[in-house]
Amino acid sequence: MSDYKAERTITAVFKQQDQVDKVIRRLLDRGVSRDHISVMGNNFQSETRISGFISKKDVIFGGLRSGAIFGSLFGSLLGLLSGVGVLFIPFVGSVVAAGPIGGALLGAASGALAGSAGAGLASVLVTLGMPKEKAAIYETRLKAGEFIVMAEVPTNKTGEISLLMESAGGEETHTSESTLPRACPDGCNNPQDLAPEVRSHLSEDAQKTFIERYKAVFDKLKDESKAEEAAWNAVHEKYEEDENGIWSEQKVIT
Repeated sequence: MSDYKAERTITAVFKQQDQVDKVIRRLLDRGVSRDHISVMGNNFQSETRISGFISKKDVIFGGLRSGAIFGSLFGSLLGLLSGVGVLFIPFVGSVVAAGPIGGALLGAASGALAGSAGAGLASVLVTLGMPKEKAAIYETRLKAGEFIVMAEVPTNKTGEISLLMESAGGEETHTSESTLPRACPDGCNNPQDLAPEVRSHLSEDAQKTFIERYKAVFDKLKDESKAEEAAWNAVHEKYEEDENGIWSEQKVIT
């Protein structure tokens, strides 16, 4: 859906997993691009313990898994969304994330989330344009086992989609005047194409690694979210973070 023009982000909290399934289905039925729907939750019903997917360092997206696996594991529509994985958020714990929010968390807050500062989800949401009070509510409710759904929509669909989410059980609805940040907003061919919040967390060598992996996956799948997550995975496999939150130190492969 390359002609889909996302301009604003509508976010809401849902108490039940079946509400999440229904609202995703209704968003898709109304023409919202699946690449512009995000879901976060730590209470998905699964026979497999989510903690098993978290890497020993609890690095963000330590255990990325395909959408198809999560779709079957959680018996939900998550498998339809782009880039499904598990990330570790300080103060919240392990969270299943689907859609562009995963890449946004990796980029906008790579150092803050994974570093010693231990910034929580609330501070990340504030950087994405949400008021502090609302962001704190979202973090608290996610930690309590509820779910966050985000839909990036054209401006002229804002009212319609806000009402849709509320009628599906969405609470604390909030509209941001922008979409979630992408690592490579206009393609990924050189370091200048990287979003500043991504570039600032990578050494020159790590930038090259990121770009090469992003291009390879995007050329194959034409999916920004999956390309972004694959690029971060490549960086995490090859480099360590330094004390300033920059991925710069080559790992010693034994």
